[in-house]
Amino acid sequence: MQSIQRKVLLNPGPATTTDTVKMAQVVPDICPREKEFAGKMKSLREDLLKVAHADPARYTAVLFCGSGTINIDICVNSLLPEGKKILVVDNGAYNSRAVEVCQYYGLPHIDLKSSVFEQPDLNRIEETLKANPDVAVVYCAHHETGTGLLNPIREIGALAHKYGAIFISDTTSSLGMIPFDIERDNVDFCMASAQKGLMAMSGLSFIIGRKDIIEQSKDYPKRSYYCNLYLQYAYFEKTGEMHFTPPVQTIYATIQALKEYFAEGEEKKFARHRAVYEAIHRGIDKLGWETALPREIESGLVVSVKYPDDPNWNFEKVHDYCYERGFTIYPGKISTTDTFRLCSLGKIYPEDIEAFFTVFTEALDHFGIRHN
Repeated sequence: MQSIQRKVLLNPGPATTTDTVKMAQVVPDICPREKEFAGKMKSLREDLLKVAHADPARYTAVLFCGSGTINIDICVNSLLPEGKKILVVDNGAYNSRAVEVCQYYGLPHIDLKSSVFEQPDLNRIEETLKANPDVAVVYCAHHETGTGLLNPIREIGALAHKYGAIFISDTTSSLGMIPFDIERDNVDFCMASAQKGLMAMSGLSFIIGRKDIIEQSKDYPKRSYYCNLYLQYAYFEKTGEMHFTPPVQTIYATIQALKEYFAEGEEKKFARHRAVYEAIHRGIDKLGWETALPREIESGLVVSVKYPDDPNWNFEKVHDYCYERGFTIYPGKISTTDTFRLCSLGKIYPEDIEAFFTVFTEALDHFGIRHN
């Protein structure tokens, strides 16, 4: 197999992939309506349930063509019954995106906004649920990629269930990288995309959720055609196929990525991501720079680094210097604080981070930016 130039992506997805995943896309052309291809999607859906530790008797995986945001759209517009509200626990950019979906569809919702630098107040969530018995859906991202903050979804899900609501969690940037168990974590629906924790390619997203609730949702208001969860689920159940054209090559890459996921082993994979995260912190500490969050509430997947107080600092110039040498860094997503992000996603190792900080330090010296 021809070797492909390796790039170390320190952005929060798409992630650095293996050559074998890239090359898995090079296959004979096939019509996606062939039984052979439907069989591949069936096995893929079964494997996705294993990643979420979901019981196939109760849960199913539904595939969609699109980026991770399509999952937010689908879950929010498909799973809210008539005359009910959705409560969005909003402490970051991706929870705010769910609020925006509600606004665009004109859905009744509560935007329970709090600081992007803190985990949400569980007492406040419970008080809101008590005061709003018409809340049927609670929504919260597991990992807020904009900051690297990890939300207490198990506790939030328990509160949702206590007050008769279902719980949806955006696990796009956490599933397959840190421990998650859909039932133990009190999650009714989770979501992700192939290019994140699975370390495959962009273009394939999926929702893992309870079959009984999906089947109930066929009687809910129809707010979208392409982005309707029940419609896609029912078509899979009837034919084994996506309702509309799937991203064929991305599916082949995802099948290969899942083979490599299970071959590496979940615990080893989690430990590798953690080791990369620790290496990122060692590098930042050595520079004497600050991060946006205290480590005890970080996910172990994203580190938001504050800009140095130096007039010579220029993110674009430093980014370009590193990019030309094989390392990609990513701008921040906090409106009140200037940051950039370093992430431990993808098929990367602590030695990649050490090599990155060598290049990064060279960039700082090149542009006259102070550091330890």
